[in-house]
Amino acid sequence: MSATPGPNLAAHGFRENEYAVSGVAARFETSGDRELTEVGKDTFTTRILVRRPIDDARFNGTVVVEWLNVSSGSDAAADYTYLAEELVRGGFAWVGVSAQYTGITGGPGSVGGLDTPSPTGPAAKDPERYTGLHHPGDAYCYDIFGTVGAALRTVGADHPLAGLTVRRSLAVGESQSAMALTTYANLFAGYHRVHDGILIHSRAAAGMSLGEVGRGIDIDQVFDAEPTTIRTDLDIPVFIVQTETDVLTNFRFHLSRQPDTDRIRVWEIAGTSHADLHQIGPYEDMLGCPTPVNRGQQRFVLRAALHHLDAWAAGRSQPPSAPPLELDLSGATPQFVVDDIGNARGGVRTPCVEAPSQVLSGVVGGEVSRICLLFGSTTPAAPEALAARYTDPSEYLRRYGEATDLAIAAGFVLADDREELLADARPDLIGPDR
Repeated sequence: MSATPGPNLAAHGFRENEYAVSGVAARFETSGDRELTEVGKDTFTTRILVRRPIDDARFNGTVVVEWLNVSSGSDAAADYTYLAEELVRGGFAWVGVSAQYTGITGGPGSVGGLDTPSPTGPAAKDPERYTGLHHPGDAYCYDIFGTVGAALRTVGADHPLAGLTVRRSLAVGESQSAMALTTYANLFAGYHRVHDGILIHSRAAAGMSLGEVGRGIDIDQVFDAEPTTIRTDLDIPVFIVQTETDVLTNFRFHLSRQPDTDRIRVWEIAGTSHADLHQIGPYEDMLGCPTPVNRGQQRFVLRAALHHLDAWAAGRSQPPSAPPLELDLSGATPQFVVDDIGNARGGVRTPCVEAPSQVLSGVVGGEVSRICLLFGSTTPAAPEALAARYTDPSEYLRRYGEATDLAIAAGFVLADDREELLADARPDLIGPDR
């Protein structure tokens, strides 16, 4: 489910269980005014993975429902990897849903470069456990996600969340799942009325299509589709968190930028890429990228975004607004405006770009694989640029600490993450011999 180990669940009073979930889902067509028309139904048996507090006293009342990502050809819990620390310490329940066809049947994936063994479907790996799973195709994936979400809110004695008092549900998803949630927010959120908020992480300019019967969605079509914004008449909050890769490259999110409202918030994080070292963990070398992958700090910003979204959905407070990343639109291709080190200006600022020691980018130049494009890059800063900023490592650490406290005060990272964020500093890269 993840390349990076998460927190020890048992040590935090959590448990993990997997369940089969069966039901009937509908498929839809839509008119130009975003109205849905049901055009068919079919049965499904999918699976969910549940990580939850054992005791209701440890539960904060919110279930985070992740649309599992299938870009590798099998399910991956991309956002759990980023959010796990906040989920566990905050007392959330987390449920990963195999919403898409490829998560059940397996497939080649859409990113390449992961050396995924074949076959990838659960039933091929463990027939005794998974042969009963059945997915009728991604034409039904949105209603499957909504149907499972509704079932998670109806807690009885024989239920994955039995013993917990569920008060809120938040939908989350990254990359392909974020593109699915873009469509879900615009077409299905008001129809299902299941979730109290949506966190869309690393979407493209367009949303995912409504899919077809008996097959998975061709995600490549999203990158050629017309840009779309999130509708402004929703009565639940939608939080969009984007990296540099998402704003530019073929994701083209800069074409779908929209202003913040009392129900929409958009954060673009400087120095980040679509995927990064935190996600790939000890398997960085298997990607074969020409430069080290991005070592930005989006995980801290995402944890803050979830924290804010929960409060927002509960009616307690709204998240802070952030400026967009600065773009130079004077040439044929949009470019980021960068500082003296080479890091992007504007956006949500974390210590690694406010007190930089490296160049952190979400846009990789040259002929590289698609997977390396997604993982961005980390390259050395020019020694003279670092020397102009810092007299020695101690000054760097002082300024890095100040940047950490400013980010916490601004609400873009959480005070609970302060020690981990400080440990991310790189004073070893500062000095005349570096």
